[in-house]
Amino acid sequence: MKSNRPIYLDLLRIRQPLPALVSFLHRVSGAFLFLSLPLLLAVFEASLAGPDSFVSMLSHPMIKFALFTLLAVYFYHFFAGLRFLLLDLGWGVALAQARRASWAVFVAAAFCAAVLGAWLW
Repeated sequence: MKSNRPIYLDLLRIRQPLPALVSFLHRVSGAFLFLSLPLLLAVFEASLAGPDSFVSMLSHPMIKFALFTLLAVYFYHFFAGLRFLLLDLGWGVALAQARRASWAVFVAAAFCAAVLGAWLW
């Protein structure tokens, strides 16, 4: 019996709706935040060693960029998590509301990242 299932899926050609993209990126950002815990622990250790070591660590451009990326991902994860909490309460279940909420997640995260970038540099 011949199966009608596709043998090869080109994931770059499949267009997902925006709420699905927000959901996928929320999972990816959560994994990124978890995997970046060693960096956060290193920065925390430098802050406990003394103010000079902490300032010297934060003056390095790669560390500053890594912390900016980490905080921008955290903002996205936070706003997407709020969206999912609102979905659990029954708000934003309709497709039009879900799209607006998804755009709101992207806009809020981008705004917070821009403010953070202006503050850091």
